[in-house]
Amino acid sequence: MGKKGSLMSVRHDIKVFDATLRDGGLVNNFGFSDEFVKDLYEANVNAGVDYMEFGYKADCDMFAKSDFGKWKFTDEEDLRAIVGNNDTDLKISVMADVGRTNLKRDILPKSESVIDMVRVATYINTIPAAINMAEYCHELGYETTINIMAISNASEGDLRQALELISESNVQAVYIVDSYGAVYPERMREIADLYVEHTEAAGKLTGIHAHNNQQLAFANTIEALSRGASYLDATVSSLGRGAGNCPIELLLAFLQNPKYNVVSILRFIEKHIPKLKADGLVWGYDIQYLLTGRFNQHPSSAIEFTKNKRSDYTRFYSELLDKE
Repeated sequence: MGKKGSLMSVRHDIKVFDATLRDGGLVNNFGFSDEFVKDLYEANVNAGVDYMEFGYKADCDMFAKSDFGKWKFTDEEDLRAIVGNNDTDLKISVMADVGRTNLKRDILPKSESVIDMVRVATYINTIPAAINMAEYCHELGYETTINIMAISNASEGDLRQALELISESNVQAVYIVDSYGAVYPERMREIADLYVEHTEAAGKLTGIHAHNNQQLAFANTIEALSRGASYLDATVSSLGRGAGNCPIELLLAFLQNPKYNVVSILRFIEKHIPKLKADGLVWGYDIQYLLTGRFNQHPSSAIEFTKNKRSDYTRFYSELLDKE
C-alpha cells in the first residue's frame, strides 16, 4: 500500500470521531455531569466533528446501574435529554462489547433512536460473535464498525483471517485498536497497510483508536491516516483509560480540512478539564503506563499503581518483568 494524501491535501473520506465520554468514562465510572456532556456535544457540533460516542450499551444484568453513571448504558431517554432529535450534522455512536451487551433488549430499531452507529468491540478470538452482533445492528438500520482490541497481541495470520471474515459482512469499517499503547509507528504502518488492503478490496473503511502509553497515540493516528485509515478516534485533552488517547485538539489542528474548527474544543477544555483535574481525576501519560506499553501488557496494573499513589517505578518495572 502507498501513502494516501499529503500534509497539504484534504481527504474527504476522513471522519473525526470523539470518544471522550466512552473512553473517558472508564476513568470516572461514567460520572460526568449533564452540563459536561451537553457542552461537549455542542463543542463537537461547532468544531465540525463527524461522530460523537456517548458511551456503552452495557448489559444491566451484568453491571449494576447504581455502580455507574448513565453513559455506561446510554439509554435513549438520557441521550435525547442531551441532543433532542440531534438536528445537526454530528452523528451519534455507542459501543457494544461482545459478551457484555443485551442487543435484543437494549438496541432499538434505528427508526426509534437518535443513535446512528453501533461500534462492536471484540478481541481477535471472538470475531464471529462480533460479526453476528454487527449484522444484527445493521439489520436494525445502523451504521456499524468492528473494533479489534489489543491488536498488538494478534498474530498476522489470525488478523488476516479476521479481516477476510469481516470483509464478507455488512460492516462499514474495521478499527485498529492499540489497547495497550504498545505499537510503534513503523509497526502501525504495517498494520494499517494490512487493514486497508482488505477494507479497500471489500468497499469498507479502516479506523484507528490509539492509546498514549508511550506518547505515540497522535503519531500512530497520523501514521495510520497516512496509509489510508479514514475513521480517526480522539478524546478531549487525551481523556481516556489510563494513559488516555490521541488528543482531539491536536488532531483537529493537524488536519487541513477547513470544516474542522478547534476553537470550540479549546473553550470546552478551558471550562471543564481543569475542574476535572482539581476534583482528583487522574489520566494521561506517566511512567507506569510507559512500562506496561513497553512490555505490551494490559494497563490494569498501571491503573492500580496510580490509584495506590505509588512512585516506586523500579520495583514496578521488576514486577512487570516477572509477568513476561
